[in-house]
Amino acid sequence: MQHKSTRGKVQNLSFEETVMMGLADDGGLLLPESIPQVKDYLQEWSRYSFSELSLAIMLQFLEEEIAHDDLKKLIQQSYASFDHPEVAPVVSIGTLSILELFHGPTYAFKDVALQFLGNLFEYFLQKRERYLTVLGATSGDTGSAAIYGLRGKKNVHVFMLHPSGRVSPIQELQMTTVLDDNIYNLAVEGTFDDAQAIVKALFNDLQFKQKYCLGAVNSINWARILAQIVYYFYAYFRVQPECQDSVIFSVPTGNFGDVLAGYYAKKMGLPIEQLIVATNQNDILHRFFTNGQYHKKQVIASWSPSMDIQISSNFERFLYYLADEQPEKLCSWMQTFQETGKLDIQGSALKVAQAEFGSVAVSEEETIAIIREYKDKYQYILDPHTAVGVRAAQQYSAKNPVICLATAHPAKFAQAVKTATGEEPFLPPALSSLQKQESRCRVVAASVDAVRKEIVHALG
Repeated sequence: MQHKSTRGKVQNLSFEETVMMGLADDGGLLLPESIPQVKDYLQEWSRYSFSELSLAIMLQFLEEEIAHDDLKKLIQQSYASFDHPEVAPVVSIGTLSILELFHGPTYAFKDVALQFLGNLFEYFLQKRERYLTVLGATSGDTGSAAIYGLRGKKNVHVFMLHPSGRVSPIQELQMTTVLDDNIYNLAVEGTFDDAQAIVKALFNDLQFKQKYCLGAVNSINWARILAQIVYYFYAYFRVQPECQDSVIFSVPTGNFGDVLAGYYAKKMGLPIEQLIVATNQNDILHRFFTNGQYHKKQVIASWSPSMDIQISSNFERFLYYLADEQPEKLCSWMQTFQETGKLDIQGSALKVAQAEFGSVAVSEEETIAIIREYKDKYQYILDPHTAVGVRAAQQYSAKNPVICLATAHPAKFAQAVKTATGEEPFLPPALSSLQKQESRCRVVAASVDAVRKEIVHALG
């Protein structure tokens, strides 16, 4: 299957070229030229394990680009490190089903995609005898998941930017205690949006990108979205094993990548009635789906820091479909947003968006209250991001089953849990040992030049 850019000037890419390019050379996001239809496979797939389902879904997109046995090995290798045999189990808590996505090595949902992407990078690099400089920005979990997926990999260097002082202590330690020679942690003196803007600017410097072979691990990389599509199918089959009715997914949302994977699953034919975009007080996406106003505001620090975002880097992929797959229209929208910090979508296009996504904004007080409620009622501890998703689900009137994505282990956000419950959450040994380990990180100014100099200094 060929891939193309949302902005129209990059086309006919193979999957390998798409993965290695990361951000399209024309500044857009890469996506497949068509979406496979899989309704006829649902009954058969409902009996598959997570790895078997991953293979079946990925083959729909990859066709014969990666040999069947090689892809199977890559998938099995990617999920061997997860501490639950199902990889992504679904548990019933009260009236909701919770899809637990925190059983990977860094206890966050991003392990599902980044363990796979790390192995995929190594596979392609060894085949072509080339090297890659991975450049990414993180609001917390992407950084540690990417680092754990790429540490020690041959021919790969990783430069990970995080907003200084704006990730949880455990998230920071998970990144900075990885001392492998190919890992470089940079704490940017600004917000996540600042870090993300720096990454995009360096990718758009095509001469620099080509000289240092830049690659992306953020959810701008299509392989991340592809791997995440799988767990929507897997969760659906756990809740609807006979594949008779539809479900609703409530998704804690910042960069829009996770819920976008659900959108693709729905486009493929998975019976999803609605996707709920659950945001915290940084509610740009909720405002868009409510009134069509995608207006950038100041980022406000919250209990759910991975969602403290005002520019959702994956949103462009959805806007591309909203623009009827017309690159010129999409480019006009993105230019308007870049110049003014505002994008207004009204009329029939807004109605299409609202038909695909519902949205709820959850306050700080509600986040803490939900963590407390679930501890008191069910003895189940939610991390603050998952709590946002649960609260959003509670406010949404639904006849069909609701599945909420649990995006992180509560121990990664101990202060929020302690504030809500008065108790520290259980800390897995792999996390409790972090405070005793040596760490390494450089603080840099929130500027393109500062980060460019770090890369040039390290790699020459």
